[in-house]
Amino acid sequence: MILIATSGYYYNDWNGTFYPSGLPANRRLEFYADEFPFAEINATYYRQPAPSMFERMLTATPDDFRFVVKAYKGLTHERQDSSEFLTYLTGLRPLVEAGRLICVLAQFPYSFHNTKENRDYIECLRDRLAGLPVAVEFRNRNWFQSGTFELLSRHGLAYVAVDAPRLKGLIPPLAHATTNFSYVRFHGRNAHKWYQHEHSYQRYDYTYDKKELQEWVPKLKALEEATGTVYVTFNNHYQGKAVLAARDLAELLGQKKQQKLPLFRQGE
Repeated sequence: MILIATSGYYYNDWNGTFYPSGLPANRRLEFYADEFPFAEINATYYRQPAPSMFERMLTATPDDFRFVVKAYKGLTHERQDSSEFLTYLTGLRPLVEAGRLICVLAQFPYSFHNTKENRDYIECLRDRLAGLPVAVEFRNRNWFQSGTFELLSRHGLAYVAVDAPRLKGLIPPLAHATTNFSYVRFHGRNAHKWYQHEHSYQRYDYTYDKKELQEWVPKLKALEEATGTVYVTFNNHYQGKAVLAARDLAELLGQKKQQKLPLFRQGE
């Protein structure tokens, strides 16, 4: 099963491209969930989630719709206050209790190098997140080695494969299965604006053509064969380009309508 979604859904510039003009902002998730099987929630990187936020999201979506929640920056970028984990887990409680959390997405910055101290941090990550499923995304290429995949496998962490600009130092676009699910994120290939941009959205202003997406079809099928379930998200969100890419990839995979996973409870 290969499930495709986008990185975030709450974008004003999707009005008139994906969302119908005039759709109230509080109905965006409801509309989104009619097409996609899950959503990647990125707002939790910037601020700790409150349980009430996810309670509203659960109410707005059907029981077979699921969520990936990005780790708060205090857990991945700052890494100074261990109490942040408890606050984060408290916020996730409604999703966990409803059985609708896919995983926590822990995206580490380019400055997070492959050192003993940082490997030790990765080793403890899932325990600090109360044993929840975790997908780990690295930006720095020095993590791209067999020892990293062994580390993730040993601790039941999913390696996040990425499609990003082919720039020196960034993780290359290769896929590895390290646990019982796989995760792939498409960031776009806007090399010119990756570092030199005035606004953050410019980094992700990129339109994938079908030839570029086709490169990933055999990789995704290999991950599916290895783990059973592959989650794919598109982060090239500017003006709804992520939606177009998601639809194109689904077409290349022969998906007329995306499947959805059954409801499950923690520990099942």
